[in-house]
Amino acid sequence: MSVEHLRARKGAFRIALIPPEVLEALSDGRLETVNLNEFLALDTPRLARRVAADIGLDPAHERLADTLAMLDAFKPMQRHTHIARALYDLAAEHPERDAVAHRLASHPSDAARGWATHWVCISGLALPQQLAAVRRFAADPHFGVREFAWMAVRDAAIAAIDEAIGRLVPWTADADENIRRFATELTRPRGVWCAPIPVLQREPWRALPLLEPLRADASRYVQNSVANWLNDASKGQGPWVRELAARWLRESDTPATRYIVRRALRSLP
Repeated sequence: MSVEHLRARKGAFRIALIPPEVLEALSDGRLETVNLNEFLALDTPRLARRVAADIGLDPAHERLADTLAMLDAFKPMQRHTHIARALYDLAAEHPERDAVAHRLASHPSDAARGWATHWVCISGLALPQQLAAVRRFAADPHFGVREFAWMAVRDAAIAAIDEAIGRLVPWTADADENIRRFATELTRPRGVWCAPIPVLQREPWRALPLLEPLRADASRYVQNSVANWLNDASKGQGPWVRELAARWLRESDTPATRYIVRRALRSLP
């Protein structure tokens, strides 16, 4: 059944208002979510089994079945991590593992592609290889996959923050706004739904190689990320953020920089 007529929909503002046709298509992996309510409303066991079949894995395998049976014991976001791990373990035994991984990474469901981002950190790759592997997801057209992307490599970045900053500097000059935003979103001192980066809370100036190139970025999407980064830093290093903001305004008095500075200082008295 075609879902083309559903793609241009506006997402329901309450889960209870999601049309059954939409929820069915989402849980069958034939449609992407358009807001958080749809993502939270997914029938994740049903989606996991459908995706497993789509990418060439056994949807009835005991490893997956055991994971799905205990999903209710976890918070919503944690459930996706466990599903990703189960699929990863099944793929490890598959003779065409790379093909399975590619099918997952290019699946029509944004949730499924989100699971693919988890494979990056599960793989145990070194930071440079993790960044290379996650780049396609950082540029994904879907906002949810892009969020999963930076969360997937957050721990590796925290463990080697100076190396991560150095390797992300070229990303700040990329033509794709999603790639530029990834550089700041990954390294936010406090972050969202993830562990903080204590060293950047104490010494936010260590990330200036990422922040400086973006201080007048033309993209509002990037501007918001830079501003949020500095707002995070202002919680512990307010005077430094004020000084940086003042310097930026002296050196780059543009609408973009003024917007970033205004949002960056919003939590300071």
